Amino acid sequence: MGKAQRHTAVRAIVRQKRVTSQEHLRELLAERGFDVTQATLSRDIRELRLVKVPDAEGVAHYTLPPESWEHTPPLARLLPTLYTGAEGTGNLLLVRTLAGGAQAVAEALDWEEWPEVLGTLAGDDTILVILRQPQFLAGVQHRLEELAGVQESTA
Repeated sequence: MGKAQRHTAVRAIVRQKRVTSQEHLRELLAERGFDVTQATLSRDIRELRLVKVPDAEGVAHYTLPPESWEHTPPLARLLPTLYTGAEGTGNLLLVRTLAGGAQAVAEALDWEEWPEVLGTLAGDDTILVILRQPQFLAGVQHRLEELAGVQESTA
């Protein structure tokens, strides 16, 4: 059985049961004939954008994201068309996009869950990316430029 069928099964399981761990999800998939590794399951969870939320008793379980999140394009698809530049200082990176593009890019960046990024704030064409440490600035800016397809000029 392929990836699409496995993703369909994961969605169905998460809709039907309170799945509290990857191991529990792996066992439920095995009952349906899907033998998956932890790495594959982690990738599936990320691709499906499952999130853990606490129930009334405070026990966290996987759930499907709101519908709007399911349709958020990946950062690598957005940046080549929307990115116009970035500059920063300290642990703050200001990312510029075409008009109207900042919200979508910030949402996609949030979904990437880069460990260097504490969070984002977006306006219409500007995103403030707050980094965990100032030393992450150059690396994050470089990654965004690479995803956007920005070529470094050689002087």
